[in-house]
Amino acid sequence: MRDGAPAATSGRERAYAYLRDEVLSDPARQGTFLNETELAASIGVSRTPVREALLLLVADGLVEMIPQRGARVPVIGRQQIHDLMQVRAMLECQSALSTMHADTAPVAAMDEVLAAQESLADGGDERAFIDLDRAFHQSLIDAVGNGLLSATYARLRSRQIVIGVEALFRSPERQRQVVAEHRAILAALAAGDDEAATAAITEHLRVTERVLLGG
Repeated sequence: MRDGAPAATSGRERAYAYLRDEVLSDPARQGTFLNETELAASIGVSRTPVREALLLLVADGLVEMIPQRGARVPVIGRQQIHDLMQVRAMLECQSALSTMHADTAPVAAMDEVLAAQESLADGGDERAFIDLDRAFHQSLIDAVGNGLLSATYARLRSRQIVIGVEALFRSPERQRQVVAEHRAILAALAAGDDEAATAAITEHLRVTERVLLGG
C-alpha cells in the first residue's frame, strides 16, 4: 500500500487499480483524454483520489498531463513496443534460468494457467485470454522469490495487456499460436533445458513484436 492517510489511501488505491486495470488496459483508450468527474462516478469516489491516482500513473509513465487539457492516455508506439519486449526478454529469460537452477520452476502452476488459457483459444474473451497470458509469465517471475523483480515486472501490466489485446485483433490465429509458444516454454522449463527455455521465451516475444509491428 502506498504512503498516506488510511482513508485517502483507500480511495486513491481503488482509483489507481481501476485506472490501471480497466481504463489503461483498453487499447481503444490510447490517445484519449480522461474525465475526472466521470471516472470518480464510475469508481465511487470523489475527484481528489482520482486526481492523486492519475499523478501516480504519470510518475509510472502510463498517463501524460497536457497543459490546459488534462490527463491523456499515451499511444504506445513502435519504439515502446520494442523496448517492452526487450525488457521482458531480459527479465523472463533470467527468471527461467534462476528457477531451473534452483529447481523452483513453477511448472505445475504455469500448466494450470495455460490449460485455462487454452480453453479460451477458440474465440473466447480476448481480455480474459490476455489476463491469463500475463499470469503465465508473472508466475515465472514470482518463482524467483525476489520481491523487487516481481514488482518491477508487475508494473508492466497495463502495457502488456494493451499490446496483447492489440496483437489478438491483428492476427486471428494468434491465440492458438500463443498457446503453442507457451507449451514450448513450459516443456523446456520442465526439462530443465537452459538453452531451449531462453530460446522459446525469446521466440515467443519476437513473434508477438512482429505481429504488432507488421514485420
